[in-house]
Amino acid sequence: MKTYAICGLSGRAFNMFIEPLVGKYGEEHRITALLDSDPLREEVCKDRFPALRPVPFFKEKAFTEMLDKIKPDAIIVAGRDDTHVRYILGALQADIDVVTEKPMVTTARDAAAVLKAEAASKGKVTVSFNYRCNPYHRKIKELILEGKLGKITSVDLNWYIDTYHGASYFKRWNRMRAYSGGLSVHKSTHHFDLVNWWLAQTPREVFAYGGLYYYGPGGEMNPEKGEKRYCGTCHVKKKCRYYMRWQAGDPQDDHVKTNESQHLLYTDYRPDACIFDEEIDIEDTYAAVLKYDKGALLNYSVHFSAPYEGYRLAINGTKGRLETQEYHAPARVPFEVPEQTIDYYPLFESKETIRVVRQPGGHGGGDPLLLEELFGGEDPLRNYDILAGAEAGAYSIAAGEALWRSIKEKKPIGISELLYTRQYT
Repeated sequence: MKTYAICGLSGRAFNMFIEPLVGKYGEEHRITALLDSDPLREEVCKDRFPALRPVPFFKEKAFTEMLDKIKPDAIIVAGRDDTHVRYILGALQADIDVVTEKPMVTTARDAAAVLKAEAASKGKVTVSFNYRCNPYHRKIKELILEGKLGKITSVDLNWYIDTYHGASYFKRWNRMRAYSGGLSVHKSTHHFDLVNWWLAQTPREVFAYGGLYYYGPGGEMNPEKGEKRYCGTCHVKKKCRYYMRWQAGDPQDDHVKTNESQHLLYTDYRPDACIFDEEIDIEDTYAAVLKYDKGALLNYSVHFSAPYEGYRLAINGTKGRLETQEYHAPARVPFEVPEQTIDYYPLFESKETIRVVRQPGGHGGGDPLLLEELFGGEDPLRNYDILAGAEAGAYSIAAGEALWRSIKEKKPIGISELLYTRQYT
């Protein structure tokens, strides 16, 4: 029996980790402690999972006491992004394994601290990058490993977050860089890790442009500038295009809910803050070029106020080219969307269209496989690693930080500089 302490009782902790641990994987895994900064989250958690009523709850400041008293085999970190580092470092100092939600931490400096701590610890860090587990993404990895593309020369990845999902980040704590690292860290680490994993290369330098174009007080769709507002009590919400587009229903999403009573589940926090608030200090649009250690280039963009959700991908190599396009959450798209396929274009032969068996579950079927890898055991028939460690987490974060720093400093930013040599102020 392996025991776990859950550090951060977020919705993601409930859905991604606690539910399977008290259910499908409950025979061999047990939750022995809960920890959060908000005592109300204990009540919410135990109301939803009555089997956890006897499990002790600890406040955030009692983290070390919890480790000493409960002695879990591992901790699962799933609270607000900026809280991750203190739990990860504390667990590693106690030689305890860590499973953490992405991003591993929010800054390159903290990522470097985790790498150093892990090197001195008997514990290890696993970052739950579920995008790796998506069946289309695994197939792309396999095609590259088979040598179908030859040496990879460049990647074009354009990611689109729709007006429902995109706006949700600007309602929640994610809108503050101090809490999330910005969306180039909170969200783009998913994308950077995916490309790093596909290529088996390490990003070395980033040059980027970007800005805040849709949200914040200067947003074109802001119905009224003025005092702080919340969707649930806003006097001009019927003039807000973002609100009115989705107010008639609650579109299903892996981790986004528009229900305006969600704030009742927290103390002193509301996840329905106005998307046009003054306090927003992150970007909503990025375009970047990344250079890799083995010569590949990545042209990357992400857009957080798009008419539909999904991505377009092309990978070029010395033997051919691969293309695919995904439309995520088709129920939120007001037009018919084609089936996702992978098109392979050999350099001198005919195009081949590859269809992939779809799998149920969140993130395109990635979540169930990730859980199986974490709690059921890795697939012995797979000839490549799918779980990510601290180094993968660190490079994805450093790439995301380099992106926003490049925008701010108007110059290319070196990844190694951020991780190992930069002097922070």
